Amino acid sequence: MPVCRTPCWRGDRQHHTRSTGGAAGQMRTRIARDVESPVTATALALESRDGDKVLDQAVLVSCDLVSIDAAVFEQVRRRVKERLPDLDSQKLVLNATHTHTAPVMKEGQYAIPKDGVMQPAEYAEFLASQVVDAAVKAWESRQPARAGWGLGHAVVAQNRRAIYADGHAQMYGLTNRADFRGIEGSEDQGVEVLFFWNPEGKLLATAINIACPAQEVESLSVVTADFWHEVRESLRAKHGKDLLVLAWTGAAGDQSPHLMYRKLAEERMRTLRGLTRLQELSRRIVAAWDEAYEGARKEQNAGVPLVHKVETIKLPPRIITESEAAAARANVEKLSKDPKNQRTVGWHQKVVDRFEQQKAGPIDPFLMELHVIRLGDVAIATNVFELFTEYGIQMKARSPAIQTFLIQLAGPGSYLPTEHAVHGGGYSAIPESNLVGPEGGQVLVDRTVELINSLWPQN
Repeated sequence: MPVCRTPCWRGDRQHHTRSTGGAAGQMRTRIARDVESPVTATALALESRDGDKVLDQAVLVSCDLVSIDAAVFEQVRRRVKERLPDLDSQKLVLNATHTHTAPVMKEGQYAIPKDGVMQPAEYAEFLASQVVDAAVKAWESRQPARAGWGLGHAVVAQNRRAIYADGHAQMYGLTNRADFRGIEGSEDQGVEVLFFWNPEGKLLATAINIACPAQEVESLSVVTADFWHEVRESLRAKHGKDLLVLAWTGAAGDQSPHLMYRKLAEERMRTLRGLTRLQELSRRIVAAWDEAYEGARKEQNAGVPLVHKVETIKLPPRIITESEAAAARANVEKLSKDPKNQRTVGWHQKVVDRFEQQKAGPIDPFLMELHVIRLGDVAIATNVFELFTEYGIQMKARSPAIQTFLIQLAGPGSYLPTEHAVHGGGYSAIPESNLVGPEGGQVLVDRTVELINSLWPQN
């Protein structure tokens, strides 16, 4: 029987005595002068064998980052290949929790001071070395293990797009307006959890999959892992300081932990409990984890199947209309007079550039590396987007697996909205926010489900 081998290693945390540089995720420039909680990389190594024969492999690294920069990822994959010749480097996956309070890793996005502040290129180099070390140590530390899976529920996210009487939508739009008509899309409050034990029954690692980005304190000018830090600390207090906790963000492009309604009641109850908002979110996630663990610990599975498929898929790009290009051009002209608008100007200019490319000839499809894994009775599928939740619900509903884990932002990321969202417009559903539109979203769903189905041939 194949033996599933884990686990993993949590990357070292870096605290700087100087400013850590820009905090990524907002349009404005922020300089983080304090580390409120460590941002970490956590690696999980999996391998199935039949005797000495390797059947399949996977190394999954969860990172407290806004996204996975393509250049950083390629650097990590190259270095891992050099250091681990027995690992197929194509089976390496990195994902981001989408915290908006991690350091910037890409030059030119923000007007970051040159003196006394860590520069993006410097952080990118440090980040790559830490992630490589985490992946290597996880792989070299693998041992026979048991795997389990469970499901809990927690209200962590709310759909963050309000719709109004005239049909338009707005991210974080006010819901106490007379013309407010509802919340645009679905929510997924399931908490999918994986567990890994050693042969003696000691819990070694867990992966938690929730459809919510780590953005409760997204506007602060500090470095913090957001609510995931509280979750890790709570679980380690119960199960040991060496417990490895991977954070997997599900399809959550239109979700947020920010409250859209019932705010006063929520804040009153939180205050009565004596908790911060981060602690409150952690309390809910840990309670759901406990629900999942209560069942999963009764079924600790050794020798489970591990099958990992990797495929580059072609997605049709979102086409820019003349009116959209004209609006973007007008915004560039209006905003470019102030240097503080550097990032926003570039955001609009890219739409103009894409429109000009369309006029010049056929547009190449968007290429996306898709990973689909079977681990026992569960499926794990990745995408590089901030994927709207409706697409994730489609995948989960159509999957033959007992549980389906979806990991977004396994790459640089852009929003992938539904057709309904595009009609409503607003940030996250306009061309500036999207490289791929609803047509590509459906292609992604269908191909992901096809690959999952291929891993359950009896269906």
